[in-house]
Amino acid sequence: MVLEPSPKIYIALPVLNELDFLPKFIASVEKQNYRDFELFICINQPDKWWNDEEKSAIYKNNQETISYLQKIKKLPVTIIDKSSIGKGWNHKHYGVGWARKTLMDAINDKANENDIIVSLDADTTFSENYFSSIIENIKDNPKAVAISVPYYHKLEQDEETNRAILHYEIYMRHYSVNLWRIKSPYSFSALGSAIVLPVWSYRAVGGITPHKSGEDFYFLQKLRKFGEIICCNTEKVFPAARFSDRVFFGTGPAMIKGRAGDWTSYPIYHYSLFDDIKKTYKLFPDLFFKDVETPMSDFLKSQFKQKELWQPLRKNFKTTEQFVKAAHHKIDGLRILQYLKSRQKRINYSDEECLIKFLIKFYGKQIKNLNVNFDSFSFQNSKIEELDEIRNFLMDKETEYQSK
Repeated sequence: MVLEPSPKIYIALPVLNELDFLPKFIASVEKQNYRDFELFICINQPDKWWNDEEKSAIYKNNQETISYLQKIKKLPVTIIDKSSIGKGWNHKHYGVGWARKTLMDAINDKANENDIIVSLDADTTFSENYFSSIIENIKDNPKAVAISVPYYHKLEQDEETNRAILHYEIYMRHYSVNLWRIKSPYSFSALGSAIVLPVWSYRAVGGITPHKSGEDFYFLQKLRKFGEIICCNTEKVFPAARFSDRVFFGTGPAMIKGRAGDWTSYPIYHYSLFDDIKKTYKLFPDLFFKDVETPMSDFLKSQFKQKELWQPLRKNFKTTEQFVKAAHHKIDGLRILQYLKSRQKRINYSDEECLIKFLIKFYGKQIKNLNVNFDSFSFQNSKIEELDEIRNFLMDKETEYQSK
């Protein structure tokens, strides 16, 4: 009997102005007990920044980063220089999405189909068991097209940072728990620092589509339409909580806007809106036979600019099962988010009220054990310890769903 060789791990790491964070990241890689890996790093920036004095600290940091990486001898490192003069991005192709694509395409050219791509960020740390946990997870789930790895932001020393990251993570976990609750196929959390996939699935979906930001969300959605995504893992990743404008939206920009008091882009959606999506899901089998009104009908007609939403699917998919799958592809994670954003504007409740109503509705007895004063709860004024209790409670609920 010939044993299959163990897969090799290829780490895809985009880097922009990250010299302060890289030593901790490299230390996490160095201590891994699974040793068959190679680190691909893309140091990137728009080429025009070399003519912009305001960007001088960034391009100098990037050059120092290249020097730092070139001195690493204990690890197999492949450096992709997209930051030196004449090598940076042009005016059309730039940003973290292009960096991830460049990395993953380079890995794809070298790797075998059963090797593994691990997407990470330079501000992320993880235990010495992280790579081995991935190997075991892929081994136990050979048909899975990806893993959306659990994450956790460790708290920092200052209250301003902690308040912002806890607000954002509560938003993220509340969103995820509600998608799990309604059995949405898109119940994954999309973080570029927490994606793992076998090379064969990367090839099968035609690779990652570059976006200036949000490429992780679109990539996971693309993978989910192709197959199953595993959302549990025995080890977590720990992205840093920091105010950062390196990308156009996501954790760093959310924290910056939140610090200024603007959380409108990341609201706590009222649970009834998720219930509307659930009701629509339940009507998918009926829609195979005839048009029926759903809670999302008006939104979908407006969004797709179509009066006949379902007839094209009926023509192309001849069984109820095929039709329902196609309907989920049509009403995907992006459409869900758009629906929630459009309808939340009609909800006359604050983020705090939406959160508390959700917790009371679904976990009324359990939250009595939390050391949180819900009568006066406020993202802005409640104690950090109270926000952290809610964050951890939601994480536990999310983990329960993921483990199933």
